[in-house]
Amino acid sequence: MTELPARRLLLVHAHPDDESINNGATMARYAAEGARVTLVTCTLGERGEVIPPELAHLTGAALGECRLRELAAAMGALGVDDFRQLGGVGRYRDSGMMGLADNDDPACFWQADVDEAAGYLVDVIREVRPQVLVTYDENGGYGHPDHIQAHRVAMRAVELAAEAGYRVDKVYWNRMPRPVAEKAFARLERELPGLPFTESAVIEDVPGVVDDERITAEIDGSAYAAAKTAAMRAHATQITVAGLYFILSNELAQPVFTSEYYELVSGERAGERAGERAGVRETDLFAGIPSEGVEPEGVRSAGVESDGVEEAS
Repeated sequence: MTELPARRLLLVHAHPDDESINNGATMARYAAEGARVTLVTCTLGERGEVIPPELAHLTGAALGECRLRELAAAMGALGVDDFRQLGGVGRYRDSGMMGLADNDDPACFWQADVDEAAGYLVDVIREVRPQVLVTYDENGGYGHPDHIQAHRVAMRAVELAAEAGYRVDKVYWNRMPRPVAEKAFARLERELPGLPFTESAVIEDVPGVVDDERITAEIDGSAYAAAKTAAMRAHATQITVAGLYFILSNELAQPVFTSEYYELVSGERAGERAGERAGVRETDLFAGIPSEGVEPEGVRSAGVESDGVEEAS
């Protein structure tokens, strides 16, 4: 049986496209460096709004199938070959935006039993043995029910896995430092007249914006900016990219961030034991973790075969 790579990263996201927007550069970097990067997506995003008019006919199951194909293409752009759906394809449906009747669908992710859903994720943790897990904060970054539920399931799975003897060394939440967002949006406002977009989003539309001191890790993804934007473009039903900027279904322009930011919420920050000064950001999510290969319980390929941008801040 083949040993797992020495570094193993697990990301838990709500819908296809969330991974590319939030962590595309991070995923591409670690995949290129030989780490095992595993993505678990909790729904197919079948209630998402479709941007291109020529694809507007896609709804429900047809949209979910399309978004799964888009995810495969995005993962190809990032060099990630281990991506899977929580509990299997179609196990949980998209819940729609908060406050809609869709939230009451018994099959939607928002209505899922957290321990049951976390159990599926524990199975993944047992298999791939990640040292690092990345997910959203308790508000899901911006309040979407599927994002909030992904946070709850991921954090519960970490607890359950530890009880079973499979410890995740470090857990990070996706973040965006407010000063970086402010600088990027100021640039967007200056360049908006030359873009194919007419209106800018606002900082509050960016998930996970917090004060600078909350940030504990910064991953410089500038070398992987092209991979990140290619992955975002692959999600054609949901995202339109133009240069350093993109729009989602709300048709409001946002910057593309190629440096990606995180807050460590579980585990030991690199340098703390050595007495290094507080406030120094990690530049590697695996910092402080001894690198060692492990014998997997069972390795399987759960992905689907898939058919230079500068820092915006």
